[in-house]
Amino acid sequence: MNKIIQQSVEESIQAKKLFFKTNSTSIETCAHTLVTALKNGRKILLFGNGGSAADCQHIAAEFVNRFQLERPPLAAIALTCDTSIITSIGNDYSFEQIFSKQIQALGKKGDIALGITTSGNSPNVIKAALEAKKMGLTVIGFSGNKGKIKEIADIPFCVDSKTTARIQEVHILLAHILCDLTERLFFNETL
Repeated sequence: MNKIIQQSVEESIQAKKLFFKTNSTSIETCAHTLVTALKNGRKILLFGNGGSAADCQHIAAEFVNRFQLERPPLAAIALTCDTSIITSIGNDYSFEQIFSKQIQALGKKGDIALGITTSGNSPNVIKAALEAKKMGLTVIGFSGNKGKIKEIADIPFCVDSKTTARIQEVHILLAHILCDLTERLFFNETL
């Protein structure tokens, strides 16, 4: 078991090192984009499936409650939380529309749409991202190293790994870094 533990830790460290070495400029750009949207009274809409859905809830909580700083709430909504909306849309239309219909209802030009899909191809995430772009939202895409989301997203973050767990581990660290930078920039804290 120790060999498996150490191998998992090493793979996670390597995936993170590679990702952050090649994406630091995009991360800075993304943080400034988030701050601009939030300062303009816009919001962040997050969506994904399974573990990525849980990450959306986690990230939204960091923005709405706080991350590191004691500060006022920042507007973020995880579109993964309302089971009545999700099951209603899934039942009456299709599972592919569970996020795009919420984007239509809640999204406004200038908002941020943050879609998470480890495969890069989740049909409901792709459909929501396309709808968001059509409506004038900035699309941020978290994915693995393949898939359609990297062509759709205004700011794509693609993790170069074939292992879902490693991709998700990079995603949550990326989200934490974006939360940290965003609240520091928004509230003029020292960087």
